[in-house]
Amino acid sequence: MFEDTAQKVVDIITSTQKLEPGKVTIDSTFEELQIDSLDGLNIVFALENEFDLDIPDDQAKELTTVRQVAERINALLESRANGAAEPPAEA
Repeated sequence: MFEDTAQKVVDIITSTQKLEPGKVTIDSTFEELQIDSLDGLNIVFALENEFDLDIPDDQAKELTTVRQVAERINALLESRANGAAEPPAEA
């Protein structure tokens, strides 16, 4: 499941930032991709729509890599599947 989530995250970031396919990888940082805070908000909105979930603002601000975003979304999806209210922030 993580691989599917990670690929969707990569695709959404590539699309929202109008980047070349292949430029965004799971190990890319937002700094490398020149993603600023406004871009980050647009990405978060797109991810929330795609995955039908809410990413808390305080958690979204801590995300600085594509891998962290994918892991956070995966944790939120697993938490929802398990019926938990909110996953631990370290996930």
